[in-house]
Amino acid sequence: MTRLTSAVRGLVTALAALLAVTAASAPARAETDPKAPKDFVALRTVDPTIIQEMRYFTPHNFVGERIDGYEQPVCILTRPAAEALHKVQQRLLRGGYTLKVYDCYRPQRAVNHFVRWAEDLDDQAMKGEFYPNVDKTRLFADGYIAEKSGHSRGSTMDLTIVKLPARPTRPYHPGEPLVPCFAPKDERFPDNSVDMGTGFDCFDTLAHTLDPRIQGRQRANRLLLKSTMEGFGFVNLAEEWWHYTYRPEPYPDTYFNFPVSWKSLLGRR
Repeated sequence: MTRLTSAVRGLVTALAALLAVTAASAPARAETDPKAPKDFVALRTVDPTIIQEMRYFTPHNFVGERIDGYEQPVCILTRPAAEALHKVQQRLLRGGYTLKVYDCYRPQRAVNHFVRWAEDLDDQAMKGEFYPNVDKTRLFADGYIAEKSGHSRGSTMDLTIVKLPARPTRPYHPGEPLVPCFAPKDERFPDNSVDMGTGFDCFDTLAHTLDPRIQGRQRANRLLLKSTMEGFGFVNLAEEWWHYTYRPEPYPDTYFNFPVSWKSLLGRR
């Protein structure tokens, strides 16, 4: 009886240990990054000719560091948005231009990063370029930062036009002198795009698509982008010349949080 009791106790102890290990591993599985829905695609698989300069994967943005959730410099969109963008590209190519995307799908964790940055009033490292005339205490009230972004729904992108043949844009070097995003094109940070009057992510009313102070070639460039995008189902955000959303959106009320990476598109059921 003593040997049997010891054996039973040993078995119970082993089972308890196994259950403890299983319970401990459960949270790790729960924290695995989510996958994108099946109808999300990498833009490159739909149109490899569109230039991708994914700014939030780099430190050249208003925060000054790579943004949470951007694990690879890949543009991800819902398939309807990507296919419509392909049609825009075909139209522009005939005129000697190409699209360039700065941002596409944006995970909620990235938006949360923006919010934390905006609440830290001491961090103004990139003010000289991206918001020289805006007090950081006004970023939420003036609508430059919000707790939710249409980008997280997968059918919104930030983009511009580049004249062909496209010349490469040099990389940004952290700590280099900053120039206001609304300075003349040959003075602000170099970009191979056509002159839109301001750089991308310029927190200033001059970035409003139809701001009357933007005239001549700059206005013509904005209107070329706007009219071409609208011809294929995209709607512009009036406060940002670079911001467009495909309508109707497949996910108008869902804000996704899977990371920006190829692995988010692999192994989906």
